[in-house]
Amino acid sequence: MDAIETQGVTIPRLGLGTFRMPGVSAQPAVESALSLGYRHLDTAAMYENEAAVGTAIASSGIHRRELFVTTKVWHDQLAPEALQRSFAASLEKLKMDYVDLFLVHWPSADMDIAATLTAMARLREHGYARAIGVCNFNMPMIRRVAEEIQVPIAVHQIEYHPYLSQAPMLQYLRGKGIALTAYAPLAQGRAASDPVLQSIGRKHNVSSSQVAIAWLLGQEGVIAIPKAAKIESQTSNLSATAVNLDEEDLALIAALPKDQRYVNPPFACDWNASV
Repeated sequence: MDAIETQGVTIPRLGLGTFRMPGVSAQPAVESALSLGYRHLDTAAMYENEAAVGTAIASSGIHRRELFVTTKVWHDQLAPEALQRSFAASLEKLKMDYVDLFLVHWPSADMDIAATLTAMARLREHGYARAIGVCNFNMPMIRRVAEEIQVPIAVHQIEYHPYLSQAPMLQYLRGKGIALTAYAPLAQGRAASDPVLQSIGRKHNVSSSQVAIAWLLGQEGVIAIPKAAKIESQTSNLSATAVNLDEEDLALIAALPKDQRYVNPPFACDWNASV
């Protein structure tokens, strides 16, 4: 599978998202994904499924070095000591000695970004996390991380799909050598029924969801982690890696609305902040 190299790690560009697969429900999904060839798995403390993900991995027979596993710390655990406790709990649930990528899940209004990232960098230095990164930061936050704090991050994970432009952020991340991981890449299922994506899909004999994933993976520096519990959906998403969209297809997708944000909890930062 195509991969991105960043900050000393190699990340498969298509992964399995496990949001809204709580408890043991994640285990069969991860088992089927691994059997199909997925090697990039995304979980989080908040998902409450790290134990199931870890059990699926342990029973797969796949060597740990062949996998890329991401987990995240919740926004109420970002003080250094709390972060370390959360991370230790995640490792225990995953039944692992290390994770490949450890992320801040959401920023908090009162977080000390420098202290949080310094604590995460310490975990990396000791080999407990091969790389670190953030999720759901706005542009001023990302600029502060990259230009002021200067703790090297591998990934910024944010909502990204055909209805939400991330052009300024993507351009900035490319300039800093930071990968963008797209969560909710199918716009929480909306891509499946979009008539424009469906028409493009008919042209290539693929589904509209496959078109949406292909659109993301066709962009430099972008990783996608669609959630897929059923083996049929996992297979379909894998097949999207072989879809090649042409200029006409890209123009049609470019004309879709680009201001539709579907993940915007009350504790989210100001997405439009510019300074």
